[in-house]
Amino acid sequence: MAEKIALIVTTIASPNEVLKSLAQGSSLHSWDFIAIGDISSPKDFLLEGCDYYDMNRQMTTGLLTAQICPVRHYARKNIGYLLAIKKGAEIIVETDDDNFPKENFWLKRQRIKNSRFVEDKGWVNVYRYFSDDQIWPRGLPLSCIKKEFQETKIIKQSDCPIQQGLADDNPDVDAIYRLVSTLPVKFKHAKDIALGKEVWSPFNSQNTTWWKETFPLLYLPAYCSFRMTDIWRSFIAQRIAWENGWSVLYHNATVYQERNQHNLMKDFADEIPGYLLNEKIQKILTETEIKSGTKHIPDAMRLCYGRLIEEKIFDVKEMEILEVWLKDLEKLI
Repeated sequence: MAEKIALIVTTIASPNEVLKSLAQGSSLHSWDFIAIGDISSPKDFLLEGCDYYDMNRQMTTGLLTAQICPVRHYARKNIGYLLAIKKGAEIIVETDDDNFPKENFWLKRQRIKNSRFVEDKGWVNVYRYFSDDQIWPRGLPLSCIKKEFQETKIIKQSDCPIQQGLADDNPDVDAIYRLVSTLPVKFKHAKDIALGKEVWSPFNSQNTTWWKETFPLLYLPAYCSFRMTDIWRSFIAQRIAWENGWSVLYHNATVYQERNQHNLMKDFADEIPGYLLNEKIQKILTETEIKSGTKHIPDAMRLCYGRLIEEKIFDVKEMEILEVWLKDLEKLI
């Protein structure tokens, strides 16, 4: 029996060509497609095959997260995750409203993968396994951009319940790359990459697959920069994944992005916390002792966020929303 899949986006746009393509594909493949709006979303949003939640409808879901999560923030995507879980999703796929799905986006997801395996501890630039260009993912510390690249020759079967797909044309790179380098970029087709324990790489929320056991780790922090919310989430998720024997997997592009309009200098300003703090976060999380086992994931999240709050990386208000998220989640799982 096929696993039940839900696709989640957040949008402030009217139904565009990307959303239409996602809705059509979801209907064809029997996926639930949930879109989460915000205060500035159009009042008359209507798209066949899309279960759309405007602000008013979000407030009637009974989810405490909907009541407390800040508006005009990407973290309202958390409401979509909870709604998908409420509907019985066993796999959650997330993307954005400017990522066109390729045909392979709709292929069956496999959690256990035979892939190239990276085991050298520290930061790794996963984009280099799919490109010969000097390109790096948003969230990679700037000090690692010119780090010597070492091809891995290890092929290993791994349990990969968090999987990051790449995006062609306008991939997820930081503002510095966009200001000084050339786009579009197409990644070469290559064998998947799985990361071992204490091998660090950012992953985003633009083309990512999560299996049920990892659902608590979906939580997007609300009291940080918009450009850091999914990146800092990824660091916490990786740290906890290792304690459960899981690898994070990166695979070939299954979407291509026609990027929404951005002010690159504003993006740069919003990314400064990451440029300054990503390595510090890595160190803090590495030193945080957490218990293994899926039943301990909520407490592990509390520990990780607690340490980062102590170091003033997150506002103390983050713990309040995290507790509400975990309370909502406990009722649904």
